[in-house]
Amino acid sequence: MSMKIQTVVATATEAHITPERSANRIVESLNKAGVKYVFGVPGAKVDQLYDALLDGGPKIVLCRHEQDAAFMAACVGRLTGTPGVAVVTSGPGTTNLATGLLTATTEGDPIVALCGAVPRADRLKRTHQSMDAAGMLATVSKYAAEVDSPDNVPEAVADAFRRATTMPRGAAALVLPSDVLGGETSVPAESMRPVPQLGAAPAEDLDRAAELLRHAAFPVILAGARSGCEEGADAIATLLAHTDLPVVETFQGAGVVSRELEEHYLGRVGIFRNQPGDVVLDRADVVLAIGYDPVEYDAKLWNHNTARTIISLDEVLADADAAYLPALELRGSIPATVRALADRVAGLRTSAEAKKVLDEQRARLSDDADEIFSQIHDDTKGLDPVAVVLKLREAVNDDATVISDIGSHYIYMARHFRTYRPRHLLFSNGQQTLGVALPWAIATSLVRPGTPVLSVSGDGGFLFSAQELETAARLGVSFTHVIFNDSTYDMVAFQQQMKYQRTSGIQLGGYDVVKYTESFGGHGYRVHSLDELETTLKKALAEPGASVIDVPVDYSENLQRLAGQLQEGVLS
Repeated sequence: MSMKIQTVVATATEAHITPERSANRIVESLNKAGVKYVFGVPGAKVDQLYDALLDGGPKIVLCRHEQDAAFMAACVGRLTGTPGVAVVTSGPGTTNLATGLLTATTEGDPIVALCGAVPRADRLKRTHQSMDAAGMLATVSKYAAEVDSPDNVPEAVADAFRRATTMPRGAAALVLPSDVLGGETSVPAESMRPVPQLGAAPAEDLDRAAELLRHAAFPVILAGARSGCEEGADAIATLLAHTDLPVVETFQGAGVVSRELEEHYLGRVGIFRNQPGDVVLDRADVVLAIGYDPVEYDAKLWNHNTARTIISLDEVLADADAAYLPALELRGSIPATVRALADRVAGLRTSAEAKKVLDEQRARLSDDADEIFSQIHDDTKGLDPVAVVLKLREAVNDDATVISDIGSHYIYMARHFRTYRPRHLLFSNGQQTLGVALPWAIATSLVRPGTPVLSVSGDGGFLFSAQELETAARLGVSFTHVIFNDSTYDMVAFQQQMKYQRTSGIQLGGYDVVKYTESFGGHGYRVHSLDELETTLKKALAEPGASVIDVPVDYSENLQRLAGQLQEGVLS
C-alpha cells in the first residue's frame, strides 16, 4: 500500500467512515463527476458495479453491443466535455470496446471505460476470460490501468476522469478485478478535480503572431477539431467580427463560423483537392491553425509550400513533421488565446488581390452544389445523393444535431451540409469508423432532448449498429435516421474502380428496412422521389420515437464527381 493510501485510510478511520464495497465507491465517484448515464452490457465479473448502480447512481443504458456502448459514451463526451462512461464485463466484453475507444482517443472525445476482470488470484492463469486487459486497452486508449486494491479504487476513478479530459482528450480505461469490486474500503470517494485551465499564450508570442498576420499578403485561418467547441467558436467570432480573416474548417471543426459571420466561411477540407477551401489554403502565405489535428487532414495534403508561415494556436504541442513546421506556437487556452490575439489584430483587412480570390471562391462555394448534380435525374435508378443532402439541409434548423456515418454519403455531407454551431455536425474523421451514426444519435437525443437529431448512414454502416434501435425504443428517445442505400460498400467500390478498373468484395444484399425498423418499435419508411423524401422528413422529424427512412441512391456518377478530386491515399 502506498504512503498516500496509508494516510488517507488513517484519516478515514479517524473520521469513522463506514467501510463500503468499492463498487459503491465507484458509483459515488460517478455522481460526484456529474455522470448522468452509464452505457454498457453486464456480466458476472462486473455485476457488483451494476448492482451498486441501482442505489442512486447514474442511469444504466443497457446496450446491445459493447462497441455501441463506447460510441454512445464517447458522443456524450464530445457534446458535453464531461467523459461518458462505459461499463462492461471481462474478456470479450472488454475487447469489444476496442474500436469505440480507439475512435474516441483518435478524435479527442473523453470517455472512461470501467472493465470487469477475473479475480486477482486468477490473473495469470489460463482460466475463463482471463487476459492482459490493461495491456490490450493501452493500445487503444490514452491511459489504461488495472486496479489491484479496493483502497485504490476511488483515486483510480478520479485519475481516469482527469486523464480523459486533459488535452488531447480521449479514452481512459480501468480494469477492475471482481474481488477488488467486491472488496470493502474505508477510503472515501474523491471529488473530481478539474483539469487546471490554461491562460492565454505569452504576450510576446501574441505580439509576434499579430505582426505576422498584419504583414501577411493572404492570411487564412484553418479551424481544426479542438477549436470546435462553444467557447472556441465564440472567441473565433470575436476575432472575425473585427477582421477580414477567411476561415477554412476541417470536418470536425464544422460550425465554428456562425451564420452571422458566414462571409468569412470558405468551405471545408479533408479528402478533396481543388475545392474552395483547398484553393484558399494553397494561396495563403500565413496560416493560423487553430486547434488543428493532422489526424483529420495530413499537412502534406494541403501544405504544398513548406516555405509559408504557419502559426499553431493550440493547447497541445504541434505534431511537427516535414510538411508542418510552425514558425510560431501559441500554446495556451484556445478561447483565451484567440481573444487576446483578436485585440492585437483588430481592423486587419485583406489585400485587394486576396479579396479577389476570396470572392471567386465564395461564389464557387455557393454555386458548387447546383453545378454537380443533374437537375434532370432518372430517379428510377435511385436518387441523386447531392440532391438528397440538400433536402436534408433544408429540413432542419440551426438547433439540429446532424450526424454522418462513413460511406460515399459522408463525402457529400462534409462538402455540402452547412452548419453554424460547433458540434452540431458530427463526423468520425480520424478513424473514419463505420457504424457510429446510430449510437451517436441515441446519445445525442439523451444529451440534447427536445432538439432535432438527424443521422445518416449507408446501408452497410447501418447494420453495424442497427440492433440499437431496440435500445432507442426502450429509452423512448426521438431521432430520424436516413439510409443512403445502394446495396454496396460504394466508398470502397469507386476507389477500386480508380485503381484496378474493377471491384471486389463490395456487393451487399438487400433487406427490408421498413419491416426491420418496425420490428424494433420504430417508424420505417421508403421513399422514391425527392418530393416524397421532403414530405417524409417533415413527418419523421416531428414524430416521437426513432424513424428510419430508406432512400435508394444512385452513385453511378461518383467516379466522375469525386475520383479526380480525391487526395491520393486519404481513403486507403
